[in-house]
Amino acid sequence: MSPPRSFNRGFGGGGVHAGRVDRHSRRSSPRRRTGGFNRGGASSSNGEFSDLRGVNWSNVQLAPFEKKFYREHPTTGNRPAQEVERYRAQHEITVRGEAPNPIQHFDEVCFPDYCMSEIRRQRYSEPTPIQAQAWPIAMSGHNLVGIAKTGSGKTLAFILPAILHINGQQRLQRGDGPIALVLAPTRELAQQIQAVANDFGSTAYVRNTCVFGGAPRSRQANDLERGVEIVIATPGRLLDFLQAGATNLRRCTYLVLDEADRMLDMGFEQQIRKILGQIRPDRQILMWSATWPKEVRQLAEDFLGSYIQINIGSLELSANHNIRQYVEVCGEHEKGSKLKELLSHIYDQPSAPGKIIIFVATKKKVDELARFINAFGVGVGSIHGDKSQVDRDSVLNDFRSGRANILVATDVAARGLDVDGIKYVINFDFPQSSEDYVHRIGRTGRKHSTGTSYAFFTRKNAKCARPLIDILREANQNVNPELESLARDSGGRDRHRGGRGSMRNNGGGSFGRYNHSSGRSSGFNSFNSNNADRFGGRSSGGFSSSGFGNSSGRSFSSNVNSNNRGGAFSSASTSSNFGSGHLGLSLSKSEHH
Repeated sequence: MSPPRSFNRGFGGGGVHAGRVDRHSRRSSPRRRTGGFNRGGASSSNGEFSDLRGVNWSNVQLAPFEKKFYREHPTTGNRPAQEVERYRAQHEITVRGEAPNPIQHFDEVCFPDYCMSEIRRQRYSEPTPIQAQAWPIAMSGHNLVGIAKTGSGKTLAFILPAILHINGQQRLQRGDGPIALVLAPTRELAQQIQAVANDFGSTAYVRNTCVFGGAPRSRQANDLERGVEIVIATPGRLLDFLQAGATNLRRCTYLVLDEADRMLDMGFEQQIRKILGQIRPDRQILMWSATWPKEVRQLAEDFLGSYIQINIGSLELSANHNIRQYVEVCGEHEKGSKLKELLSHIYDQPSAPGKIIIFVATKKKVDELARFINAFGVGVGSIHGDKSQVDRDSVLNDFRSGRANILVATDVAARGLDVDGIKYVINFDFPQSSEDYVHRIGRTGRKHSTGTSYAFFTRKNAKCARPLIDILREANQNVNPELESLARDSGGRDRHRGGRGSMRNNGGGSFGRYNHSSGRSSGFNSFNSNNADRFGGRSSGGFSSSGFGNSSGRSFSSNVNSNNRGGAFSSASTSSNFGSGHLGLSLSKSEHH
């Protein structure tokens, strides 16, 4: 990235359409549902869809359908058991139930030519572990629970079997609803699923549409009326259409619940159960989740009956080991000035800063922080639940293309956002659970790349201290001593605990050195000359316990040349709320999303 003049792009509402991913995609101003997070109606009362009656399937004569399409390749079937177990161990695949052998190479998969041609076009080299084990299970017609982190390739793990399932059924007739239904917690995730369905469905003549709040109902209803084989939906908007009679699920025989844990966290359980009551009981269900809490287990027991479960990696909560994690314990009122110093440091590095996501707790904070960063002439975008679909698509497109390299967001971007080149994730406000923390920082370090995350941690986050320490240790990260002190004082644990993991500190250097003179942990602001370069700083620049400053305590950005990128953040007036540290205080009083 070029010097400061490149920051003059500013933040305007200019255009990202992340979402023209569907040939039926329509966007304009939304008819908003209740709830400001656009959760498809999760915040609505349970009685909102009371007019939608469950189907008494015992009185319905169900037409038979086919769901077994797997033809095992001789190489796969004849592979020695020891070799199969070695492959599973190498890729941390564990299986509960009798599962077929994993498909280790594409030449063993026996997909039709219309699928293989797209696989070759996408230049996939071999199946990911979740695909290797899930494909033979799904194509054999089994119900499946898949536990895997985001970015594991699970979308293709259920889309390709869905296409084979659809092409094995009778063609849709006028008035028929979809054959395959995919439920997702957010519109961003739904749109990204749709992008994969478009890529592989176009050559197979399998139509799809994506229905979610924040887009015109009439256009989505037209897609449903014309008939599509796959519907990708958030629960609330789908229930709207079902109650209005715009579609039905009588033909649905293949159901996917993606990010089931997230949907339950967002309050979708009753809506999911309502939808499942509209689908024939002998359907095939694939449930995907990043974690395996008791609520997800109960949903699986209630609706999947007999199923095969596969886990990729440990069931204990853990972060991507390709991400370097730093935690700063500070006061709420300090966060504003600390963020300015951190951004100054990032932009002062010799290499381009790449893309940065800053997570905050509320919609009001998103807007305030984006306005402040924009005042420095830095390209910045913002998304939250009150943004219209057009605005959100525009912002995401600018972020993907690099026209804006900072994105300020609520947790609406914590899952399902797959953008290349994100180098930094900053938790300005620490999330309410350690699980959300893992998903937030998981926006970086994807596809075998490396990334860096920072978190501002205050005393009001103390209940998350112990689970966060567990996550850091499991990933062999250094632990801030002040964070350990908070954990001892609070004794609290959130309900999404991470595993204890290793007690080793292999991160190198003394992260979180305790400053005896100040009585505070220096957190990620303090490095000695040997580890400054690991952070990306200059060993001669001088890091002090007062922040990214020199030994005299001046701002790190104040002693860089004005032609350097970091100068963009050093030019603020000292009277600025953000620069003086007041922004953290004022933002902490904002309304919650």
